[in-house]
Amino acid sequence: MSSVRGKVAVVTGAGSGIGRQLALELGRRGARLAVSDVDETGLAETVAEVKALGMEVRGAALDVSDRVAVQEYAATVAGRFGVVHQIYNNAGVAGGGQTVLDAEWELYDRTLAVNLFGVINGTKAFLPHLIDSGEGQVVNISSLNGFMAQPTLSAYCASKFGVRGFTEALRTEMIAGGHPVRVTVVHPGGVKTGIASSALKEAQARGIEPTAEQVERVRLYNEKLLKMPADQAARIIVDGVEAGKPRVLVGNDAKLVDKLVRLLPRLYPKLIVDFERRRFARR
Repeated sequence: MSSVRGKVAVVTGAGSGIGRQLALELGRRGARLAVSDVDETGLAETVAEVKALGMEVRGAALDVSDRVAVQEYAATVAGRFGVVHQIYNNAGVAGGGQTVLDAEWELYDRTLAVNLFGVINGTKAFLPHLIDSGEGQVVNISSLNGFMAQPTLSAYCASKFGVRGFTEALRTEMIAGGHPVRVTVVHPGGVKTGIASSALKEAQARGIEPTAEQVERVRLYNEKLLKMPADQAARIIVDGVEAGKPRVLVGNDAKLVDKLVRLLPRLYPKLIVDFERRRFARR
């Protein structure tokens, strides 16, 4: 029997991609769900799919960068379910496409607000409830860019490195304090979601027209690098949570890059640049 059966699990960014598949995987394993997203249309679709499984689910529109809204949401979820066992801080944005020299401050503000402070907001808001449950779990979604840097992804890398550091610090505190909360950081590799394409849409929404090179990069990411189906990634994540793993690497690419960075910390940046020059050279 699944260890999440009957547990109350919260999933942010559940309107699409890994977040939606996490909700469905948890639902299949018998969890009671509270799901949220800024995309109310996508969220409604997720809620409908979870209900079709016969599981209890409540959806709510939520911007995880809004600290007050997240705190109110945590209180609402705890009040409705009576207890909260797990939080999957999954919501995120792409936050890339420009060099440090060219990037506008707005890119850093928005990326860090969602990807890093969204995780911090969710963790802090739900942590007292997780402790009270007596068997809590914090699951924070980082990225392979949480341990590997790439050019034109400085905002995204900063946010995902930050998620990793925050989560690992939280784990030490839960151990030191003897709190009944397990803590997991997740590093997905290339998962087939719409995150690369959304970066172009976000840029256009800010009045920035993507270059032909940026459009080509997104096409190649979608066709060549983002390969793992999101439902497979969700299964790996929930399997890791049920096994009590403190760190979950999703995909062979994440595992390979993890080894590369550990073995060749000084050389890997040059190898990454060489790889990108070959992979993304104008065609």
